[in-house]
Amino acid sequence: MNILFLDQSGQPGGAELCLLDIATPYRECCLVGLLADGSFRERLEQQQIPVRVLTTQAIRVRKESDWLEGIRSGIQLLPLIGQIAQLSRQFDLIYANTQKAFVLGALASLISRKPLVYHLHDILSPDHFSAVNRQILVTLANQVAALIIANSSATQAAFIKAGGRPERVHVVYNGFDPQPYQQAKQQRLALRAALGLEGRWVIGHFSRLSPWKGQHVLLEALSHCPEQAMALFVGDALFGEQAYVEQLHQQVQQLGLEQQLRRSAELFPHFQSIRAGFSESSG
Repeated sequence: MNILFLDQSGQPGGAELCLLDIATPYRECCLVGLLADGSFRERLEQQQIPVRVLTTQAIRVRKESDWLEGIRSGIQLLPLIGQIAQLSRQFDLIYANTQKAFVLGALASLISRKPLVYHLHDILSPDHFSAVNRQILVTLANQVAALIIANSSATQAAFIKAGGRPERVHVVYNGFDPQPYQQAKQQRLALRAALGLEGRWVIGHFSRLSPWKGQHVLLEALSHCPEQAMALFVGDALFGEQAYVEQLHQQVQQLGLEQQLRRSAELFPHFQSIRAGFSESSG
């Protein structure tokens, strides 16, 4: 099966890393179309997965967008929708991996008559998406998508609660290669020593830094924990959320958590040396 994968981000977030795993077996018969350029394109190229950046135009629709902003953006994106529709005629299936990619892919699917699969990674709730965005996503999913893949039961339940058709959505958990984690388990003591975590009770938070990911909630909880407890934040701001990073720094100072928090950026040299050790041990 020839598949046109669509993703909105040029940066490797969780949805993108999932797509990397999914697209790898199809590298001989697929194309990954990105709506932005960045290091994710480089990751795909390193895995010899065909990739094309479809636009350099910023798609300004946000999770909190209203109808007016959505209509304006839709008009501006008509040429891109036509481009995706034309491109999709070379493939058997459109596989939309993120929200913006899904909206564009669904409209292109209506033109090209190619079936579309929507991989839903986010919880479509009022806490995360405006009423307008939820209505657009659910309506297109109900009317256009041949299948909706939810990455968790919570994601599936939120989609149905927002008006999604239950028979269209199925839970498929993300798979992963266990080998690197088995190596990490074998080197656990060395890893803790390299990261300065010996004798500490560690809470890992693996995500980009974003308000709806809840790092500020974890910091508040950490302030009520014993001093030997610490948090390790692995991730950074990706989508213009640097103000939130500054907010987190201020919260750390206000709560006096400087000795109970580490960020991946601070530990990057350690991670690099550990990765190199893994590579050598795996040949």
